[in-house]
Amino acid sequence: MEILNIKNLDLTNKKVFIRCDFNVPMDEFGNISDDRRIRSALSTINYCLDQDCAVILASHLGRPKGEVNEKYTLLPVARRLHQLLKRDVVLCSDVVGEDALKKISKLKATEVLLLENLRYEEGETVNDSVLAKKLADMADVYINDAFGVSHRAHASVAGITQYFCDKTKAAGFLLQREIQFFSKLMTSPTRPFAAIVGGSKVSGKLEALTNLLPRVDKVFIGGGMAFTFLKQMGYNIGASLVEDDLLEDAQKVMDEAKRLGVKFYLPVDVIVADKFSEDSVSKIVTAQEIPNNWMGLDIGPATVRLYREGLNDVQTVLWNGPMGVYEMDKFARGSSKIAHFVADSYATTVVGGGDTADLVQRIGLDEEMSFISTGGGASLELLEGKILPGVASLIVKEV
Repeated sequence: MEILNIKNLDLTNKKVFIRCDFNVPMDEFGNISDDRRIRSALSTINYCLDQDCAVILASHLGRPKGEVNEKYTLLPVARRLHQLLKRDVVLCSDVVGEDALKKISKLKATEVLLLENLRYEEGETVNDSVLAKKLADMADVYINDAFGVSHRAHASVAGITQYFCDKTKAAGFLLQREIQFFSKLMTSPTRPFAAIVGGSKVSGKLEALTNLLPRVDKVFIGGGMAFTFLKQMGYNIGASLVEDDLLEDAQKVMDEAKRLGVKFYLPVDVIVADKFSEDSVSKIVTAQEIPNNWMGLDIGPATVRLYREGLNDVQTVLWNGPMGVYEMDKFARGSSKIAHFVADSYATTVVGGGDTADLVQRIGLDEEMSFISTGGGASLELLEGKILPGVASLIVKEV
């Protein structure tokens, strides 16, 4: 899939609207605790500034649900951008209101403006055409560099693109890199190719698993979703998380893996606890012997060893979803050990955003991975074989 490239646009002296993903985590005091998404957008922003553009940045933060809420202001983002870009970043007090329009009319080349939280506008999340037109009217050129929200058909992501032609819209460097990486991964990976798939539910990963099976050589299952497979195999899973309505689907996945000759790994032991909390009593049991009223919250040491052996010879690893409840230190060991093994391997290692990206950063391994996606939901939809709404209008049309 070839998408419109920012380098093919004439940007000199233009006003450029860049949709970014500055939806960064904040601590209890309103300080940014992880600025990776902001830093990821710098190459596109600086490229535009080097072309003597006036830059209008736009992003959402959190879920203010169409109402102005100080908790979700982009002021901390503006301050961080000022530090990273080493130039003034003017924050508007609104999105398409009087303040934004006044400041945009005075915006000069090489100046940077940041609109307030896009989701202060109710029309953003419903892809309102009136809002999309108002946003489009602000600029001569539209750049989408917000991979993390490109799976959303929102006004600033999808609706706005209809007001620009192929010569005035394109993907930024971050979006381009994400699409190219996942496209290569799904079409021509270096083999053997393994997928590590975790997370809490099968339902969230079912389509991705189905789409991955014909492309991979091995699949390693972890997290809460493993118990749906284990129950379907006839194991007693106690009070572990399970999706009873997906037992047949789990069987179909295992049958398809067998038919395709894909090695399908499930946990052989688990860390179980008597309740879902940090201070619970925990112990190691085999996957067949989870006691009634106990729940599995992490993969066990034998599973870690088994998965390491299985991953030993692979050349490409895609990891989407943790192996346990990594937010609690007590149940993070399985995920941490797998992360260290993957990071130390000579394989091309791709982390599919979301919780997995958070996990590898927590344990300081983000620099050791080949590629970490900035969007969990977006990367998952790419793995499902879908064309993202924010990317659809940026695909180069074949002549």
